[in-house]
Amino acid sequence: MYTKGICSKQFIRGVTAVLTSFIIIPAFVLLHYSCNMDADAGHQASVGGGGSPDAPAADEWWKEEARKMVDNQIAGRGIEDPELLEVMRTTPRHRFVPDRYQRFAYSDQPLPIAHGQTISQPYIVALMTSHLSLTGDEKVLEIGTGSGYQAAILAPLVEEVYTIEIVEGLALSSQKLLEEMEYKNIHVLYGDGYQGWPEHAPFDRIIVTAAPPQIPPRLVEQLKPGGKMILPVGKNIQYLKAVYKDMDGSTREEVITGVRFVPMVHPEDVIPTDQE
Repeated sequence: MYTKGICSKQFIRGVTAVLTSFIIIPAFVLLHYSCNMDADAGHQASVGGGGSPDAPAADEWWKEEARKMVDNQIAGRGIEDPELLEVMRTTPRHRFVPDRYQRFAYSDQPLPIAHGQTISQPYIVALMTSHLSLTGDEKVLEIGTGSGYQAAILAPLVEEVYTIEIVEGLALSSQKLLEEMEYKNIHVLYGDGYQGWPEHAPFDRIIVTAAPPQIPPRLVEQLKPGGKMILPVGKNIQYLKAVYKDMDGSTREEVITGVRFVPMVHPEDVIPTDQE
């Protein structure tokens, strides 16, 4: 359901978008970008044959890449939830990035998508999802649909996913892709994430995939007592935080780690045009 409510200038713009995505500080994750990325992608676009990961001869190429991604980047960094690991192993991440970056979809880095936004590094997706402490029957609100990858990871692990995207082009494209991939429990809203989705509140869990300067009060209001919210917070210095709402309605915060995310967009902000 959709609800309306490389050394080239182009590559440098893409790199700029990536560098404003997260860097997980304690792990000292170094994001490597080469001016040869586009050239390499051009020479090797036929990964598995035909240049399209969805071509019949290419159906299997990504599965080994996803397995190595999970083993080396996620399980190798201490995330042990078997259901989460299996979902990330069996979700075709390359379908959520532009064609020119599909070869790099399973690498240890965020990637540009469109409108100045990024798809997060696989590890941070796993880290944030693991900190939600899911049991399988939750109603989850996601702020920042992007290309839809985080929602796709959540969908097999929870009852319902409600996801909000402020960039209309991304909301439309992600909804189209998620429908093509036959996700039945993901609901997309084009709207202001700072306002949440009150019609479907309260939510058992809330996950925010862009950084607001402070914790949005409307999201706290829409968090169910006993619920939990995971989000990056801050401007120049950002921290990934867990916000717990106790049964009496009081809240407490816990700092998980230092991160770097793109800013959470306000409706009045200028949204970059699609440069992909």
